[in-house]
Amino acid sequence: MYSTDFVPRDCSDFPQGSISGVYTIYPKVTKFDVYCDMETAGFGWTVFQRRINGIVDFYREWSDYEDGFGNLESEFWLGNKFLHHLTSTAKHKLYIYLEDFDGNSRYAEYSEFSIGDAATNYILNVDGYDGNAGDSLSSPGHQNHNGMMFSTIDSDNDNSKGNCATAFKGAWWYNSCHLANLNGEYLGGYYSTKPKGIVWATWKGYYYSLKSTRIMIKRHYKTL
Repeated sequence: MYSTDFVPRDCSDFPQGSISGVYTIYPKVTKFDVYCDMETAGFGWTVFQRRINGIVDFYREWSDYEDGFGNLESEFWLGNKFLHHLTSTAKHKLYIYLEDFDGNSRYAEYSEFSIGDAATNYILNVDGYDGNAGDSLSSPGHQNHNGMMFSTIDSDNDNSKGNCATAFKGAWWYNSCHLANLNGEYLGGYYSTKPKGIVWATWKGYYYSLKSTRIMIKRHYKTL
């Protein structure tokens, strides 16, 4: 049991030994429910995206990605406005867990992560890669996602002549267009069409759609 004055700002504030699940957090003056991962890569990660079986359609419009959708107990996107709210309160790191259909897993961790507000179209700031999945977010080149605005099927903010979200059936911080497409179609492994699946190109290439993903953040310093 928690004391009556316990006000968790995110998942890292809960006591050691807490189990993974849905919790209410109170960053700044608001509150909302999140899924806390208390087991992967340490303790206290706040999950903002999860794919596990394709039950939820991720090919959605701007308002859905802004407000969030899905089921926190299953597949979901937390919502860009909530993600901005969290990452504007303190310095955060990012952890991306990836799994294929053969039981293999990889991860990509970034020491710096934040999302801008609606006025910036939720621009991405990410840096400091470590892991064994390869860097599909911030590696230099014309597909570098760092510094890119978020795009959806009805809000084209990428550097392509067309709409990357429409072309690759997702929503993301596309450049022109992607090395990562973790909100793409759930296609069940290898496929032969253009790379519109759940792609992390530096691990499985463009033509493999992953089985599951979890994208999570955690504060660097509990004192902030």
